[in-house]
Amino acid sequence: MLTSAQIFSIANLIAMLCWVALAISLFAARPRVWILRVSGLVVPGLFAIVYLFCIWKGFAATPGGGFGSLSEVRTLFANDAALDAGWLHYLAFDLFVGTWIVRQGTLEGMHPLLLLLCLPVTFLLGPIGFLLFLVERAVFARRGAGVIAA
Repeated sequence: MLTSAQIFSIANLIAMLCWVALAISLFAARPRVWILRVSGLVVPGLFAIVYLFCIWKGFAATPGGGFGSLSEVRTLFANDAALDAGWLHYLAFDLFVGTWIVRQGTLEGMHPLLLLLCLPVTFLLGPIGFLLFLVERAVFARRGAGVIAA
């Protein structure tokens, strides 16, 4: 059985490899379908399975923990298994959104450098990276297809 620290380390390594693959895929003729599937479906799906185990383990070991109040969340996340679950939640959804940004931006002909700017921000600050993509998309789409084309 893996410890919480091992789950954390392994998940971070897997997520980082996916983010690097996404960034590299931006400079291919078109993003490799397998990279988009792995980073957007397979890895987030695997993280969801581990998340389920961690949240179950965390709830079982943390009386008074839950999602009903900030105090309950604080109590829940005092348990390493529940904290792992929270981290896996971030990793899975941010990776899913990052993959969507690459897929959607590529389909819309956005320049790879614009998309590349969004990836580290999405990895580190999920919703802000998503917002950056939406702003880039709105600004450059208004200027005409020639500006957003690669």
